[in-house]
Amino acid sequence: MSYMNGMNISASGMSAQRLRMDIISQNIANVNTTRDENGHPYRRQTVVFSEKTPAPFAGFLNSATGARNGSGVKVTQIIKDNETPMKMVYDPSHPDANEEGYVTYPNVNTVTEMTNLIDASRSYEANVTAFNATKNMALKGLEVGK
Repeated sequence: MSYMNGMNISASGMSAQRLRMDIISQNIANVNTTRDENGHPYRRQTVVFSEKTPAPFAGFLNSATGARNGSGVKVTQIIKDNETPMKMVYDPSHPDANEEGYVTYPNVNTVTEMTNLIDASRSYEANVTAFNATKNMALKGLEVGK
């Protein structure tokens, strides 16, 4: 694996974690949104990652030589959380209250989102550290010839 491939893997991880942090921030910002553009309460969103597939020639070369090199991570989809129940709060004066006086609030838990945000930022930092380590190794390799 070349050093550039290692840098590309770290860069893909950084961009994936940045998108994850954006989605988490969006969830936190909409914690009290009872009506979206379709008139429904906001639903929490999550990011799904998968391994990037290498370029066709690189994949063929790796399978022919038996090598198993990573090629990074990509975001495959952003899905709405339909498993976590929505919060029902009794507030008959709210404009979005139903006939019984309950308002449906998003299924966003601020503590969970903050924990996920810390996890995503630490993963981003780990990718930055790996990127910088790869860069420093390449620079040291260039200095060997002096």
